[in-house]
Amino acid sequence: QVRVVESGGGSVQAGGSLRLSCEVWGYKYCSYSVTWYRQAPGKEREFVSSIDTNFNTKYSDSVKGRFTISQDNMKSTLTLRVTNLQMNSLTPEDTASYFCSAIQGGAFAQCRRETPYWGQGTRVTVSS
Repeated sequence: QVRVVESGGGSVQAGGSLRLSCEVWGYKYCSYSVTWYRQAPGKEREFVSSIDTNFNTKYSDSVKGRFTISQDNMKSTLTLRVTNLQMNSLTPEDTASYFCSAIQGGAFAQCRRETPYWGQGTRVTVSS
């Protein structure tokens, strides 16, 4: 069974930094692309950043230059992919619940799945 677990949220003042982590516990022969989304109160969920299995990264315009997504090679294993989202120069507009999602894929047909797995989210609050 695949599990997605986020951690690292908290409260910080504007200009500060936080690092979020996403643990994807998956199957040994499958691969996982990871995407971070966020949802502020009263707003729709929006894309933040992603990293695919070839370590290609994408960022929304609102976080580009401030956030960095990367795989944590020290912690990742065959069945665990750990991805970090380093968030710098935070502003109150970054206040939201941050969700990690994982798309399962790989060379084996059994791995391919269109519906992503989701974590429960982690809360980030930035005060001015």
